[in-house]
Amino acid sequence: MKQVAENDLILGIIYISLAFLLMGGIVVTFFYFSKKKILQKELEKRDLRISHQKELLRSIILTQEEERARIAQDLHDDISSKLNIVSLNGHLLKEKSLAPDEADRIREAIVELTGKALENSRRIAHDLLPPVLEKFGLVAGIEELVQEFEASKRVTTTFTQHLSHEPEDERTSLQVFRILQELMNNSLRHGKSTHISINLSEEDGRYSCHYTDNGSGMDAQTLKNARGLGLRNIENRIEILEGTFNIDSQPGKGVRVHFTF
Repeated sequence: MKQVAENDLILGIIYISLAFLLMGGIVVTFFYFSKKKILQKELEKRDLRISHQKELLRSIILTQEEERARIAQDLHDDISSKLNIVSLNGHLLKEKSLAPDEADRIREAIVELTGKALENSRRIAHDLLPPVLEKFGLVAGIEELVQEFEASKRVTTTFTQHLSHEPEDERTSLQVFRILQELMNNSLRHGKSTHISINLSEEDGRYSCHYTDNGSGMDAQTLKNARGLGLRNIENRIEILEGTFNIDSQPGKGVRVHFTF
């Protein structure tokens, strides 16, 4: 009887041990596959981040190439062509048979063309890096931008700012300047706006900009197409600044944009 009880006890211990081993195996297997799944998700997130960074880099490169092509076109059309004419007129002045009044006319043309070439070269240099940004900062740059648009007599602009301090990084100021420049160009060219409002604020080093116009606005499909074209460049710039971007528009109700950086 005693022997039977001992055998039962041993079997019980064996069964309990096996049960613990089985439970342990299940727990280990569960954690193994859970960890594997977590690692797989992390790898997928990493791949998505890498893919997004590649797409962002590609968009930035395309934007830069577009800007370079535009600058090259400006240099060719506005500067090179005028300097070529100046050069030709300079050679004409060497002609001994040239009448005095004709020589005076050529000299006046050279002075005029040279002045235009200088003016256009300053404009191109300004487009590359507005000097006011480097010397006086973002607020002064936006104020100058507003004055340039209002000089066209086609639009009025309200610019308000509540900044305790301006961005210290010149590259940040340039990106924000380009964003507002692109938005204002779109408002004037496509939206036919007559009034633009810009409000810039800052809290604890985080900047926020509210932009609105009273233009023709866009429906959902047009807005979607705009995101695929010009607005995508704006979003790329904001991503570089680690900011957020939201746009809302309806036909006849203008455009409302809010972005942070």
